[in-house]
Amino acid sequence: MADAATDIHHRLETAARRLDCPADLLAVLKYPRRTVEAALVIRRDDGAFQAFPSWRCQYSDDLGPTKGGIRFDPSVTREEVQELAFLMTVKCALLGLPFGGAKGGVAVDPQSLSTHELERLARAYVRAHGDLIGRDRDIPAPDVATSGLVVAWMADELGAGAGHPTTAPITGKPVEMGGIEGREEATGRGAFVVIRNLAERLGLGDGATVAIHGFGNAGRHLATLLAEDGCRIVAVSDSKGATCDPGGLDPEAVGRHKDETGSVTGFATGIAPGDLLRMDCDLLVPAALGRSINADTARETAAGAVVEVANGGVTLEADALLADRGIALIPDILANAGGVVVSHLEWIKSRSGRDYPLDEVRRHLEDRMTAAVQAVAEAPEAQNGDFSGAAYAVALQRLARAIDAKGSRRAFGRGC
Repeated sequence: MADAATDIHHRLETAARRLDCPADLLAVLKYPRRTVEAALVIRRDDGAFQAFPSWRCQYSDDLGPTKGGIRFDPSVTREEVQELAFLMTVKCALLGLPFGGAKGGVAVDPQSLSTHELERLARAYVRAHGDLIGRDRDIPAPDVATSGLVVAWMADELGAGAGHPTTAPITGKPVEMGGIEGREEATGRGAFVVIRNLAERLGLGDGATVAIHGFGNAGRHLATLLAEDGCRIVAVSDSKGATCDPGGLDPEAVGRHKDETGSVTGFATGIAPGDLLRMDCDLLVPAALGRSINADTARETAAGAVVEVANGGVTLEADALLADRGIALIPDILANAGGVVVSHLEWIKSRSGRDYPLDEVRRHLEDRMTAAVQAVAEAPEAQNGDFSGAAYAVALQRLARAIDAKGSRRAFGRGC
């Protein structure tokens, strides 16, 4: 992601031009407030030491304490962490949440670690970056390859450092540790709410065909909800391959197969994950790692619309090419915001001690996501089908107002 900063600046500047946003307000958002890098040294099970590079980026706290997940992946870089923290900043603004944006990452293949080694790494991350973390400062959460168990270790390590139990600074925890019902399904369910609200605008009718690139937590829940709603899931993929059935896959059965075998491959007709991205379908959902839809894919895809559930799943160039081809794109900052919406509710629960039953969590998620969809759909950019531009314009306007509230040039008598 060497061009991550360029992408960030382009998206900001494009939205700012549409809003006639003052340059000094835009300058506040062009660079992250802080990015900390640290080597995490753990002892492997054979007694040897090994070091892994790690990062925590707090991009903006203009709307509140920073919020963002921590991912364990061998391809993680400083640039990727900063771009993802930017996306979280914009996402929280779009959803009207009192959070800024942050992200964390460790360059590691978690599959190469034993369970004990994974725990040591999780605790080492907190020891290295714990001074940044706090319920009113920076609130991490699970992300790629960091489950509820991993963040439970992190919360426990925070408590050990503080000398008392402290769970509020981390969301996505197991329910038994103060987590919240519905957090695991939240990203997929939030994407479903977005798709259902925009179905007519996306040209999705009864029996719409859907291909999902990434049958992880979000993709799996989304596939189940779409199938229950009458859509036909024609293909899904994971890191090991893809499976396809034009007549429709049963997501629950695919999920059981993956649980038993470790992959979706072998369930139905095998295809290459890259071929899934080019399938003729009504809706294509990139739900794996970022940049799966690049310029080449955007030129070749036969999808009617794209819903970007993966963070940064569509490159900036691909975004423009999809628009040129008349293929609607629902951006990640809207499509995958369900996770942070429910994380916000978990944060409130941890601070107040009030519990939230699952039906209330789901109602809250649907209300918040529906309000965000309506704000995007009513923006001028969306009238021409530019949902991505509309989402960034709505978010930037809210960020600019927060920054301006602290005193812009108007407050100093220089005009705007």
